[in-house]
Amino acid sequence: MSIPMTQLGSRAFHHEENPDVEREYDNLRALARAEADKRGDCYERSKRAYEDGDGARAKELSNQGKAHDAKMKEYNRQASDYIFRENNAPGRVDGDSIDLHGQFVEEAERILEQRIRADQARGQTHLHAIVGKGNHSSNHVQKLKPKVEELCRELGLQYSTEENAGRIYINLQGGEPVPPQHG
Repeated sequence: MSIPMTQLGSRAFHHEENPDVEREYDNLRALARAEADKRGDCYERSKRAYEDGDGARAKELSNQGKAHDAKMKEYNRQASDYIFRENNAPGRVDGDSIDLHGQFVEEAERILEQRIRADQARGQTHLHAIVGKGNHSSNHVQKLKPKVEELCRELGLQYSTEENAGRIYINLQGGEPVPPQHG
């Protein structure tokens, strides 16, 4: 399964943009896309070599494709880690919140599940997941929110969309999703 990789631009941020951070993030995603293209080319050439009866060349190209796949995954991991650190740096979000902007769906799911389990182990009662409203997704369709909701259901957690439709309140204790009242 390939992860669609599109340049996210300012979508990666939930706070004031930093051109240097944006550039580094976009560069890492671009490197990943380039490796994905090389991977696809190697696999296509491998298939043709196999069909032409050149099994040794097919194997060599397949191995090259696997190497490009590993590089692609590493660049995407670096981009995910980088933007996560930026978006969740001290002072950027409250301690009971996690900002998933700039993450691919699979990355966001992995990160959120780790955070949920860690917060539950520490006795935290709730978590606010910042997923965005989908304003920067193709056709303005939210991609992270449905996956976060699915993860909550799988983990047996109650959740609700907050007044800001780009945030989800998650009750880490499994009860009714009643966000704390601020005031």
